[in-house]
Amino acid sequence: MFSVVKSRRLYHQVADQMRSLIDRGVFTDGSRLPAERELAELLAVSRPTVREALIVLEVEGRVHIRMGSGVYVSSPKPISVQPPLPEVEAEGPFELLRARAIVECSIAEEAARVVLPDQISALDGLLDRMAESLEDRPVALALDRDFHVAVADILDNGTLNRFVGSIHDLRMTPYFEKLASYFENPQTWRAAMEEHRAIRDAIAARDPQAARAAMRAHLDQSQIRLSESFGEEPADSTIPASWRCAGGE
Repeated sequence: MFSVVKSRRLYHQVADQMRSLIDRGVFTDGSRLPAERELAELLAVSRPTVREALIVLEVEGRVHIRMGSGVYVSSPKPISVQPPLPEVEAEGPFELLRARAIVECSIAEEAARVVLPDQISALDGLLDRMAESLEDRPVALALDRDFHVAVADILDNGTLNRFVGSIHDLRMTPYFEKLASYFENPQTWRAAMEEHRAIRDAIAARDPQAARAAMRAHLDQSQIRLSESFGEEPADSTIPASWRCAGGE
């Protein structure tokens, strides 16, 4: 008689609403959706939530995002060629960044207190390899993961290592790949590498507060990079208060 009640993440609820409007013909094939800012106001959610929902719909083939132009309704692909969707709702990128802010800033702070010379050398090796891989996104992404795991490894805590590794692995899903395709490029990877270098320098200087601040600055900039609009209106340029509170600052 009853079905299981499941809580759904906000961006999935937004995607459900937009999908329903498309199915009902409110937005017809080929039509342009309202701008991201307008959708956020109509749905009473943040622009990042709308952005996450639009990526869900694009992975499903319901919309097509044209950078600099907008988001357009497209005919859904036949079931046989649709990409498989995850059975469990994945966390959105901003949810993951908030979790990282809580944990990785503390990791960097503690790492600066206990780091050993060979561990600094390991970070240097990863940075050197990243500098050579800015044009190769899969390699840069893997090295980005390795760098953050290497920072956690300084604490010699297997639980923290698994957490940092697994949270970075979530970026390998079709959803995250699609989102990254719009906002990651050699310039953003170069910026991330320099932010990593600042983290490394603070840890090597054994300055816990500077290490925490450098990690926080890196995650702030990651949030800003993912907060770019799809090009039809100015980008977001500030960190929301709810995000700033996530790291305890």
